[in-house]
Amino acid sequence: MRAVVQRVLEASVTVEGQRVSDIGPGLLVLLGVGKGDTEADVAWMVEKLATLRIFEDAAGKMNLSLEETSRQLIVVSQFTLYGDARKGRRPSFIDAMEPVSAKALYERTCELLRQRGLSVGTGIFAADMKVALVNDGPVTLLLESPGPAAPKG
Repeated sequence: MRAVVQRVLEASVTVEGQRVSDIGPGLLVLLGVGKGDTEADVAWMVEKLATLRIFEDAAGKMNLSLEETSRQLIVVSQFTLYGDARKGRRPSFIDAMEPVSAKALYERTCELLRQRGLSVGTGIFAADMKVALVNDGPVTLLLESPGPAAPKG
């Protein structure tokens, strides 16, 4: 499971001209599900997203997590995080999980984040989405669960 995590002042997702999610300060998470990802990868990603200390404390240090603040997050499914463009000009998405199973793990990720008491907005799985954000920092991190889809070594 892969994620691009961006600390934002605000973010929104629009589908077919309708705003489906918006948040103030928090995180925008672009989430990709790879072949071989399991519930263990979901649990790892949920723990990491909820507890990652990337918000500033009173001293200006990145010491606070989503769980320690009143910040929100939007999680957007993005299979293109598994695009491989090392050969040729067109990316291959062979390492992305097939849509039915990927949707189930994406939805489970959002459900477990909500169970932790977090405010979670989403996009619409497999829709053509317009994602808008105002980066804060900017702070952008790449996360990859240690499951079988992660590179070895």
